[in-house]
Amino acid sequence: MTTGRVMALDVGKIRVGVALSDPLGYTAQPLLTLWRKTRGEDLRSLLRLIRKHEVVRIVVGNPLHMSGDVSPWAAKVHEFAEELQKRSGLPLQLWDERLSSVAAHEILNEAGHRRRERKYVIDQVAAVVILQGWMEATAQAEAKAALEQSDFGDVSDQDTREGK
Repeated sequence: MTTGRVMALDVGKIRVGVALSDPLGYTAQPLLTLWRKTRGEDLRSLLRLIRKHEVVRIVVGNPLHMSGDVSPWAAKVHEFAEELQKRSGLPLQLWDERLSSVAAHEILNEAGHRRRERKYVIDQVAAVVILQGWMEATAQAEAKAALEQSDFGDVSDQDTREGK
């Protein structure tokens, strides 16, 4: 697991939802909603947050079509992410965000959050969903790799060493 804070972004046309992991990478929390101004101002704001929170990695939601094809908006998000990666110098990964907004609305419904106030938090919650998905997948991949490298990963080799 990555040690240090991971920042996740749900990049929209009007707002950017920002979420952060804890320093050990176990939990994801909403941070804020950035109301977009210009690309330059948006990037400067995110770079300030990255420095302030000592972020070591960035995960950006990749808004693909349900078919998996790259949407026109996804192409713009890719350009934004590439520029953020260059300016920050941090590792950046695009993460499939299909259905993250649906999940965010379900979370807010369950919490009893009123619809007209959602625009202030929906993007943050979507960023949390993106970050949690990335953290879970990363933890699973690391656990699988560790298991494959251990003596328990290949039972046939263990059986051979034990004379079975």
